[in-house]
Amino acid sequence: MTFALLSGLLLAAMTPNTDRAAEQLYPARPAALQPSLSQPGPYAVGVTTMQAVHPHQWEPASQRHEDRTLVLEVWYPATVAVNAVPATYNNVTKSGLPFRLQGHAWRDAEAVQEHSFPLVVLSHGYTGYRTLMFYLGEHLASHGYVVAALDHPHSTNAEIDAVQAPFQGFLNTLYHRSRDQQFVLEHFRQPNSPLHRVIDTDTAAVIGYSMGGYGAINTVGGCFDFPAASIQALTGSSDPEQTAALQQLLNSCAGGQVADSQIDPAWQAAIAIAPWGGQHRLFSASALQQMQVPIMFWAGDQDDVSDYAGMQWLYDHSGSPSKYLLTYHHARHNIAPHPAPAVARHDAMDFAHYHEPSWSIQSINAINQHFALAMLDCHLKKMAEQCAYLQLSPTPGEGQVTSPEQSGWPGFPARYDTGMSWQFRHEAP
Repeated sequence: MTFALLSGLLLAAMTPNTDRAAEQLYPARPAALQPSLSQPGPYAVGVTTMQAVHPHQWEPASQRHEDRTLVLEVWYPATVAVNAVPATYNNVTKSGLPFRLQGHAWRDAEAVQEHSFPLVVLSHGYTGYRTLMFYLGEHLASHGYVVAALDHPHSTNAEIDAVQAPFQGFLNTLYHRSRDQQFVLEHFRQPNSPLHRVIDTDTAAVIGYSMGGYGAINTVGGCFDFPAASIQALTGSSDPEQTAALQQLLNSCAGGQVADSQIDPAWQAAIAIAPWGGQHRLFSASALQQMQVPIMFWAGDQDDVSDYAGMQWLYDHSGSPSKYLLTYHHARHNIAPHPAPAVARHDAMDFAHYHEPSWSIQSINAINQHFALAMLDCHLKKMAEQCAYLQLSPTPGEGQVTSPEQSGWPGFPARYDTGMSWQFRHEAP
């Protein structure tokens, strides 16, 4: 990929395009047929784009220290003025085709000042982009959270040539994912950071999809322990000395710590969506067992990227007093992204980045909104009534039905609760 083309793609992803009509991905559906916690909350939502620079970071590709610039999309409870501008989100598909999506937030609206709100760090996969789960950012902000989604450098659609050099940024991703997540939390702790006054940085959660989930597990205590065989398979290393050096580089914990790691006490919940790495046993089993942060996993039982057995292994070995596993049956890996934009529907590679063969993506997104809100309300805001949405029977059909209109799972309407199962261990926060 030429420098000029790369610059053009990055510009398309970061700047508004007033010439291209914004696309609405979510046609209206009756609220009575949706999970109850997927409905918008009491707050209007503002969104702003900003940069955060993590200085003097080691870059594996260049083998030198560089400033690492993260582009953030931040959603927050807002006060909307009469001249408010509706938010749109610009990005590119894996093949580099630009698109523009219509959001439900308001661009650069004034933040609600009367309260401070918990912080949620939202982390995409490889490759992806910061607005891949904008539906989740907007939803949580409407219920009283500040959600900061980041573009992970060397890991976005705009930067990676998915045809000619699809794994160009993969080592960077392995090394930086948890470091990036931890840095976002630390960035908002700075008194001069935007929205500092409205963010409770002592109360935070991390949500990660695929490689973002790989990072999230590490961020809350699932330390990396890369086997030599996995290093060789993932990087192509055949030199034992090089393999050992890569193990030393990658085996870190909780945002890049390498010895006597301490989990940041602000992390009070994590959601790992289709997390990658369990199938390769990249995490220390003993570190997983010592985890204390409540964690939720979402997995497709037909996932051929992260492998369902690998995700079940992660759940089984997690020692968190509160842990949950939502399984989407007959789903593959794409259980986090927004629906495919129209431009992606003409190319198999682009469409495959969003499509699920057996599920409606809009339905999955609504279920994700429901369970994410239940998880964060229960474990960050300590709302005991919300914890009831996490203590479920293995399947909806095995749960107690309280009315003909309701499912055996609280919050789900009857007849609209199929295709899922649940595992959990719950300790009251």
